[in-house]
Amino acid sequence: MSRAVVTPLRRPERSTSARQPARPRKTVALGNAAGPDSLAARLFLLAYDPERGRLTARSKLGKLLRAAILVDLQLSGHLDDDNGRARLTTRASAPVDPVVGGVLAELRAVGPRRWRRWIDRRGGVTVRQVRDELARAHLIRVEPYRVLGLFPSARITLRHPLVRRHILQSARDTLRPSRLVSRVDLRDAAIVVLASTADLRTVVTKDQRTRHKDRLAQLAVRVGPVVPALKKSLQQAQASAGG
Repeated sequence: MSRAVVTPLRRPERSTSARQPARPRKTVALGNAAGPDSLAARLFLLAYDPERGRLTARSKLGKLLRAAILVDLQLSGHLDDDNGRARLTTRASAPVDPVVGGVLAELRAVGPRRWRRWIDRRGGVTVRQVRDELARAHLIRVEPYRVLGLFPSARITLRHPLVRRHILQSARDTLRPSRLVSRVDLRDAAIVVLASTADLRTVVTKDQRTRHKDRLAQLAVRVGPVVPALKKSLQQAQASAGG
């Protein structure tokens, strides 16, 4: 009696692409939070030290944020440099960020002045305005309290630390020697240069400032006249504080 030959069932062959699916591109997950667009808001987040749980460089923060807003206005085409003065252009569109728009309104009311004049104005007000906008965007939490039970202050915490980490990484990437200075994104360059000028070590450490001194100088040239104006403003403030 002959035996029946049982042929094992074969699974249908998969194509090469099916056996080796293409890997998706690596993306940075920021959760449901979108990072802020304005340079001042980004620098405010970077001034926050996650390890200490507080803002750093408070005495310089007002000038730093004002300088960041001026760079924002220059990069967006609202301001030009006119022999060391900030001059309004004919661009009609208003900035999306209300704090940036407020500074633009100041310039419209007064007219062309040296960049440093605008850096020195209303620093404390600007810090509070940027902080409040970040709170409204749910990127930080602001909790009022009193120091020693007497002096009003505010405790700030990050709601989305990954947003800050992504901004920091993008800024620090501009220091990589493999990237041509001429090809670096100007907004990222502005963040790292302004932070270095203000000695904001949560962004650029002392060692990084030394190692990348020449590159930072090259990036500063690209960012424009606000950088030397910020440096002079900070130097004058330090000299005044020293007596």
